[in-house]
Amino acid sequence: MLMMHKVLSLLGLARRAGKLTFREAENLRAIRSGAAKLVILAGDAGGAMAKKYRDKSNFYGVPLLVAAEKKDLGRALGTSPCTAVVILDAGLALRIKKLLE
Repeated sequence: MLMMHKVLSLLGLARRAGKLTFREAENLRAIRSGAAKLVILAGDAGGAMAKKYRDKSNFYGVPLLVAAEKKDLGRALGTSPCTAVVILDAGLALRIKKLLE
């Protein structure tokens, strides 16, 4: 639980620094363009949406981790619940991966 709290705090900081995207169109654009370093998918994401993110991440070689719930991701970012967050910064992506694995 403590690790997840650290991850959610990092996501909030990253949003303020402009180092992530959280809207579907922006997320998919970042994955396709190669800007995405890590995809964090909510554990309670719907089946079709989860498949879309898994398929895109796999095809473009972007690591994907399942963590938290939509409401927790949204709360960390100061938005409504969100299905996925795409990290754009390599250093931040590495730090989050280490905390979650």
